[in-house]
Amino acid sequence: MKKIALVTGASSGIGEATATRLSEAGFKVYGTSRRGAQGAKGKYEMLPLDVTSDDSVRAAVAAVLAMEGQIDLLVNNAGFGVAPAGAEESSIEQAQAIFDTNFFGVVRMTRAVLPHMRARGKGRVVHIGSVLGFLPMPYGALYAASKHAIEGYSESLDHELRNWGIRSIVIEPAYTKTPFDANLLEPDAKLEAYAEVRKTVAHRVQEAMAGAEGPGVVAETILKAALASKPRLRYTAGTLARRLRLLRSFAPTGLVDAGLRKDLSLA
Repeated sequence: MKKIALVTGASSGIGEATATRLSEAGFKVYGTSRRGAQGAKGKYEMLPLDVTSDDSVRAAVAAVLAMEGQIDLLVNNAGFGVAPAGAEESSIEQAQAIFDTNFFGVVRMTRAVLPHMRARGKGRVVHIGSVLGFLPMPYGALYAASKHAIEGYSESLDHELRNWGIRSIVIEPAYTKTPFDANLLEPDAKLEAYAEVRKTVAHRVQEAMAGAEGPGVVAETILKAALASKPRLRYTAGTLARRLRLLRSFAPTGLVDAGLRKDLSLA
């Protein structure tokens, strides 16, 4: 019997690459997006889903269970970011919107599938985090905060669910060449005081994105986590992510701090 996977934010980027790779590996995949567009080349089905809506989440999960009777893997991928900006350049409303999708969307989806997984005594939930979940980026505070929240949520959840045969895992990519950066929200409370440094950091991020690895690297890591008999709590995805994790774990804090500021051309 094929394993059933549900992948949020699967219309492009990491989500599309993941849904495609899981399909190639033998999963029956249901992708989701707000528009419910058709999957890439018909390799997987797409369902409409807004992760900020309790009703939409319940309906999508119920639809998959009605069609397949099971969900073996949930990949929480849907999310968005804000273009480089000072933390105070986003209103409270914008900050809440980021968390409503990036974190509470994860919570909604996870809560919707867990009763079913517990009843079956097995399942796996994979969350798309970021290296910014362990290495905060200046002028990316709100996005980094949402990814820090996912790290803490997932690790706590994993300890809670192991007795039911369920595992919770975080994938930590670095820069990834996807349409994600083209859809960044502009901060809604811009201040002149940050104008110059905002421009500098944005330029540096664009340079890094131009040389970034593609979403297939992340998709392959997700597949590895999905199939591992003894999965780890977290997996870095790609060369840069692995290097940053090692630096964060073993390099002196002052060295990491100085290197980060130098990389972003901060004074």
